[in-house]
Amino acid sequence: MDKSFKILTSYIKNFNLSTHLFLLIFIAFSFSVLARFYWVSWASNFAIFFWDNTLMISTNDGYAFAEGARDMLAGFHQENDLSYFGSSLSTLTFYIVKIFGIKLETAMLYMSVFFSSLIVVPILLIANEYKNLKIGFVAALIASVANSYYNRTMAGYYDTDMLVIVLPMFIIWGLIRLAQNRQKADLIIAVIFVLIYNWWYLSGFSLLAMTIAIFTLYTLIFERKNLLFYAQIALLLIAIANLNFYLKILIILAFYTLSLTQKNLWQNRFIFGFLALCVAIFALCGGLKPIIFQLKFYVFRDVSELNGLSFKFFNVNQTILESGMVDFSLFCERISGSLVVFFISFFGLLLLCFKHKNFCISLGMILLGFLSFKSGLRFTIYAVPVMAMGFGYFVVWILEILNIKDRLLSNILYVFLAILALYPIQNHIKEYKISPVFVKSEVEILNQLKGIAGREDYVLTWWDYGYPIRFYSDVKTLIDGGKHLGRDNFAVSYALSQNQAKSADMARLEVEYTERNFKERFGVNLAKMMSDANATNVNEYLNTLGNGVKIPPKTREIYYYLPDRMTYIYPTILQFSRLDLNSGKSWGDPLFLVFESYAQNEKGIDFGGGNILLNDFSTILINRINLSINTFFEVKTDENDKVVTLSVQNDPNSNIFVVFMRDYGRFLVLDESMLNSTFIQLFVFENYDEKLFEPVILQGAAKVYRLKI
Repeated sequence: MDKSFKILTSYIKNFNLSTHLFLLIFIAFSFSVLARFYWVSWASNFAIFFWDNTLMISTNDGYAFAEGARDMLAGFHQENDLSYFGSSLSTLTFYIVKIFGIKLETAMLYMSVFFSSLIVVPILLIANEYKNLKIGFVAALIASVANSYYNRTMAGYYDTDMLVIVLPMFIIWGLIRLAQNRQKADLIIAVIFVLIYNWWYLSGFSLLAMTIAIFTLYTLIFERKNLLFYAQIALLLIAIANLNFYLKILIILAFYTLSLTQKNLWQNRFIFGFLALCVAIFALCGGLKPIIFQLKFYVFRDVSELNGLSFKFFNVNQTILESGMVDFSLFCERISGSLVVFFISFFGLLLLCFKHKNFCISLGMILLGFLSFKSGLRFTIYAVPVMAMGFGYFVVWILEILNIKDRLLSNILYVFLAILALYPIQNHIKEYKISPVFVKSEVEILNQLKGIAGREDYVLTWWDYGYPIRFYSDVKTLIDGGKHLGRDNFAVSYALSQNQAKSADMARLEVEYTERNFKERFGVNLAKMMSDANATNVNEYLNTLGNGVKIPPKTREIYYYLPDRMTYIYPTILQFSRLDLNSGKSWGDPLFLVFESYAQNEKGIDFGGGNILLNDFSTILINRINLSINTFFEVKTDENDKVVTLSVQNDPNSNIFVVFMRDYGRFLVLDESMLNSTFIQLFVFENYDEKLFEPVILQGAAKVYRLKI
């Protein structure tokens, strides 16, 4: 052990970290932090973005970790409340709040600013290995603020993304350092960051597996006779294997210590024997399962979700914007800020890989980033730092070709090229003025609900609002940003889109069966409902809801949270329940149109695009097609803050209805099924069945009802 310690001490002393390197890291880090404070400066001008004197965060998923941190600070959470108690980001936030004595909301706002800016460190460390810090400095500046990385790590973007490419870049640095220096002591660097990354981001397994695969390929092509590389592969496999964490640490430290102290260890039979053992452990622990799941979800996202009873639910991934396909121009801009910089970066990357073959180890990041063509915006973030290094190398390469003798002139040109590359990015930062998830009026409602509902009560709403509601109201939800597969969303979609009687029955059934499912583990709630009701046909069973079907006894309250903002995503919500669960075929889209931009003319109210409501409210032109209107409704709030409805009936045989929400300046065009849906009746008209619902909070921003049954 003493010998091992002396070797490590000597190793650290010779780590080749210069003052110049630290200075460039400090400058690049400061630049990244200051760029992210632009949003804080802009958002601080709007009082509606503040709650408890602190700017609110701009990512829905962030509230999951916020809830976990809140519960950790309180020291407890409710059973089966889906709290992220003990998760990586929640734990880090917990310690930051405890150590620095700041408010939880303050930590949520600023953590991404500082942690995401650490991306400059591994980039400059890699450049340091190549003994050319100029490559790393311009790359660090670009990578730290490139469009997609900035978007997902800006101030207020409280999410694991703040370290999701920082840690992999440290892994890349560790592997490149090993390839450059071929020192046994370097075996531990990448392994340490793999362990941290595994803890930090559970979905990072695919990137880790891809990186190990590429490192293995690099070894077989360029270093097949070097046992050091096979030892690295073995340690990496142990680090990502589904083993007890402490057992992994024990195996890694034991081998690492022996590798530093026992020369006899470095023989083919020992190293390859250890590698074979690690491969076997990795495979037996189900190492391929996470990769297969990620491929199914993101690459083959058109595949329907199936359960054991062959229900065919709607695939949620078809509705997530960040996993939708992107066009090439947007793809390039998100990675490098502009098309020109992207192509220069790609060319520079090829040159860099040709000059330093071990930089090919980083290509897993590129491959995952380029997966965005198939699987959407979220993946472009992975290509950012590697492509930025390509641009940095190109700049240095050009300066070498020009062979400018005047050092000052050479440095001026270097800075000029960096500024040109950063110019479109700074424009993006100035224009990307995203709002917080909720505004003050909405949080006031949730805070009011917190004083009404109990911690064991459920709030029924769409998954977009699940995490924030749990954070501000301290209640349970059926779906959220992590639990929103088609089988989860079906019941909530059904409850929001059907009439009030069907909605009430489904809500009570889903809540009570969800609670049962935590202990009984019977799988899909709907299948168990049918089994208990001795039903075999799902469509026939659903038709019994609202018609005297037996529902379980009430064990807790259920509240419907109906925000105004749900109006805009209502058609998406409908997709999850407007289908035949036996075949998976959609019933077709209902008529539901929202118009907020319009002008009055001699014909009537012109919504643009060939959509006009005639002055007598008898006819509406949709895409220049005349449609007869059944009834025109005007909904407004009177002087007593009561919603009143005025109506003009025209054609009782028509299935087209028009609603003017005067207080919102909004027109709805919808068919009868949408008119009678629970969301429209409760939110728009405040027309509730007194046997089933009771209004709790009625505000313009959101309305909350309690289910009586």
